[in-house]
Amino acid sequence: MSKSISLRFALTSMLLAAATASQAHTGHGAHGLAEGLAHPFLGLDHVLAMVAVGLWSAIALPVGRRLVGPGVFLAALLIGALLSWGGVAVPAVESSVAASVMLLGVVLFAGRHLPASLGLALTGAAALFHGYAHGSELAVGASAVAYAAGFMGATMLLHGAGLAAGFGLQRLPGWVTRLAASVVSGAGVVMLAARL
Repeated sequence: MSKSISLRFALTSMLLAAATASQAHTGHGAHGLAEGLAHPFLGLDHVLAMVAVGLWSAIALPVGRRLVGPGVFLAALLIGALLSWGGVAVPAVESSVAASVMLLGVVLFAGRHLPASLGLALTGAAALFHGYAHGSELAVGASAVAYAAGFMGATMLLHGAGLAAGFGLQRLPGWVTRLAASVVSGAGVVMLAARL
């Protein structure tokens, strides 16, 4: 990939992030499995965060522990949703979701230079906010179990895509991974600016 193509890709990604920064959390209420499956795909913030976790796990975690990153994210995602359903007030969720995208881009950029325990802790913290945002979309009287099954399944798909991409990135020069991390982090900055 040439330098000019790489720069165009990064700029296009950031513009897309700005254009779709607030589409995932519309507040009209999800009712079940189908909405749960769709929700993570409807906002670039969720897509970037979940793919970044897969990428980081493939690149930075030992071979036998690569599913730990997605596992931590999924567990914290569910906890975040449960907090929302339990009526626990969490301020500035949308800004925190955007900041988490920026943070996960930094984690990805650091790669193996970041202690795995710290990367996993940051991954879990980010997932709490994403889970809370997902949970807040559940309509009154709707099936929380079906909705959770949907967004957890969609999240696993996005983590899987990130893992697969991460395995591919390891065969490319290191700057390609750093560029991908910079795009994720830059998109998070744009999203955060749009939500402040």
